[in-house]
Amino acid sequence: MKPQRKLMTLDEFTIQETRKFKQATGELSSILRDIGLACKMINKQVNKAGLVDILGKHGATNVQGEEQMKLDIYADTILIDVLKSSTDCAGVASEENDDFIAFDDPYSKNSKYVVLFDPLDGSSNIDVNASIGTIFAIYKRVSKLGEACVEADFMQSGKNLMASGYVIYGSSTMMVYATKLGVNGFTLEPSIGEWCLSHPNLKCPEDGKIYSINQGNSAKYDGGIKAFMDYCMDTNKEEGRPYSLRYIGSMVADLHRTLIKGGIFMYPADSKSPNGKLRLLYECNPMSFIVEMAGGFASDGMQRILTIEPNALHQRVPIFIGSKNMVKKVEAYIANA
Repeated sequence: MKPQRKLMTLDEFTIQETRKFKQATGELSSILRDIGLACKMINKQVNKAGLVDILGKHGATNVQGEEQMKLDIYADTILIDVLKSSTDCAGVASEENDDFIAFDDPYSKNSKYVVLFDPLDGSSNIDVNASIGTIFAIYKRVSKLGEACVEADFMQSGKNLMASGYVIYGSSTMMVYATKLGVNGFTLEPSIGEWCLSHPNLKCPEDGKIYSINQGNSAKYDGGIKAFMDYCMDTNKEEGRPYSLRYIGSMVADLHRTLIKGGIFMYPADSKSPNGKLRLLYECNPMSFIVEMAGGFASDGMQRILTIEPNALHQRVPIFIGSKNMVKKVEAYIANA
């Protein structure tokens, strides 16, 4: 019998990537592996959510005033505990917590990186068994090594990202992460418990035929957004329209499809949320970095997401992200409205 092709694990891949840089210390690779471990633990709970007391609301709200799900709290706790134990991370900031957490042991104080994350994106979908995910961003700290990390380490624009990624808990569990070397996808092989390279060198198509937006809120959107939606729905055989509307309601799930198949994901500002709804540091920056490293583009409608200077840990912004030509098209509609 012909032997199967050898699978490349996440550990093997990150080691190979590290060898490309003589000055690399291995800390970044270690953090990626730690996040991978935490997400395996989260995945285990997601897979048995209907069998244990992990479904439903926790009974508390997060800093944004949103009701927290039980699995939100579990995922948040696991990520914090794993990263704190690793000693390769100086501190974390989470969508679920009011403030950042600085790890104060001597090893962590000498670590070069901080991590921000949305522990469970799309958690309102948990009870209906729809896809959910984890989003993370890794920055090199700007504060002095040997001291506890500070807020400035987390309040960096997306162009300073060292790496970012997401894990999608779906029909298969998959991690996609990006560095400035490119974007790669790893699928969790349950029989061996390892992340295995399954989607090397991911590229986002320049054009697409799918748009993703909560069309039920269209009455609240500005004129430029409505005009672009009309463009997407218009029947024009020469341009392949009308486009298909696909909306899951989980940024990770919608953007995973957009990254692979092309298209655009939109979460505009509206009359109820004039500053947008999604968080710059925990969702928009890390996802924009992934998409742009894959050849796509991300904008708030007027400027590139990755150039926005954050003014608060939980700042919200509008976002239009995906295939470059489609994002540029919606920017033009907004500018001309």
